[in-house]
Amino acid sequence: MIPSDPVTRPRPVKRVVIAGGGTAGWMAAAALSKTLGRVLDITLVESEEIGTVGVGEATIPTLVTFHRLLDIKEQEYMAAVQGTVKLGISFENWKDVGHRYIHSFGISGKDHWSTGFQNFWLRGREEGLASEYSDYCIELQAALQDRFSHLPRYHVNYAYHMDAALYARFLRGFSERHGCKRVEGKIVDVATDGEGFISSLKLERGEVIEGDLFIDCTGFRGLLIGKTLGVGFTDWSHWLFNDSALATQTTAVRDAVPYTRAIAGSSGWQWRIPLQHRVGNGIVYSSRHMDDDQAREEFLGSLEGEVIKQPWPVRFKPGQREQCWAKNCVALGLAGSFIEPLESTTIHLIQRGIVRLLQTFPQVITQPAIDEYNARLDEELQHVRDFVVMHYHISDRRDSPYWREIAEMRIPDTLRHRIELFRETGEVFHVPGELFGVNSWVQVMLGQGIQPRRYHPTADVMSQADLSRFLGDIRQNVLHTVRQMPMHMDYMRSYAPAPVPEAVRVAG
Repeated sequence: MIPSDPVTRPRPVKRVVIAGGGTAGWMAAAALSKTLGRVLDITLVESEEIGTVGVGEATIPTLVTFHRLLDIKEQEYMAAVQGTVKLGISFENWKDVGHRYIHSFGISGKDHWSTGFQNFWLRGREEGLASEYSDYCIELQAALQDRFSHLPRYHVNYAYHMDAALYARFLRGFSERHGCKRVEGKIVDVATDGEGFISSLKLERGEVIEGDLFIDCTGFRGLLIGKTLGVGFTDWSHWLFNDSALATQTTAVRDAVPYTRAIAGSSGWQWRIPLQHRVGNGIVYSSRHMDDDQAREEFLGSLEGEVIKQPWPVRFKPGQREQCWAKNCVALGLAGSFIEPLESTTIHLIQRGIVRLLQTFPQVITQPAIDEYNARLDEELQHVRDFVVMHYHISDRRDSPYWREIAEMRIPDTLRHRIELFRETGEVFHVPGELFGVNSWVQVMLGQGIQPRRYHPTADVMSQADLSRFLGDIRQNVLHTVRQMPMHMDYMRSYAPAPVPEAVRVAG
């Protein structure tokens, strides 16, 4: 992280201006207006002429918490955004062609204070007492069986699939009810004062929007943070090769499953995100290894259902701003960082940026607050980056130049340590408060083919009979709990049914 020019005098914050709408802009507007709307003047500027990337349709469980903090009613939200439940991600062809595993949001088994469940499972596998690791997690088994419900005696960990455009519209209504003002217009100039701080935005029709704190949600353009303040961007493409995507929507040909599909190909991967009445589809690929025409042909040839919207391209560079907060500008979403959507972290990182801003929100802008914000966000971005890079690097695939080059690349030292520790000991290095928990690292490392050489000695304290009973009881509890759940879409049709969108009716 490169420090910005220091703030030399405190600057009061009374007026917040959000540049750009979309998911990032309206999430910021919703959180700020709900939390601080009575003491701040909040304005969001967006232009209907400027499109949004519009592919952030798979989420992780932190969004459930975000909505609870804002008192957003789940059923109302899910019906409005064509929402379905997501219990995890199905990784297909990642370890090798034809192999599949699920990274679920649940907890596997029961931990001991001295070590995690995976060590008891490792001993059980060694002695023929344990079945597949996936058998010990309720959410994972529910995903495999296409089941879901809110259970009275067990908190199911889940997230959402949703329509990104409908989500922005939903949050706009929420924000405006809490006092946020929306201004329609294209930003043509960003004015700064004598110390280089942003003072106002000038719109195409001549209107000037003044503010004290500006939030840059202008996407990859980074109009405020990059073009105006000159904050650089750290490129991670030497670890994350993909730089291109195509996205589209198709009609649903079957009931939605409660998980995202991530299907690896020869030079990238494809996503499948099932909503109540349509499916979001995309291909993410490396333009060094696959040209656009080849990607389009492969993508269109793999789709199911009728195409609702012709595929639209997305170009991106993986990496992060050198500072996500510089002077009086905070960059959220694609303006601040981009890590490809393999683990559905795009919306989470927007959310984390917003929550950290609220937690450190300044009456006056000071350098210590800026430094703390950037340091914490920098840590989180690197943890997420390492987790995503891991999916590529620990693979047995060598069937194309893309996969062979990935296998040979030098990975971040922070990630190398985690992998080597798990391979040697079965233990997971985990930083308190980081996004992905121990069980996430275990599920993915096992799923990608790492078999630990040892397990923690605590697992040897149990007798063989006690270990067999311990593992068997957990597995039976998982099976019993999942059997209580109805089929996922049967539950959704009664819990939060969404109307059929006009585009789907026309396509159908």
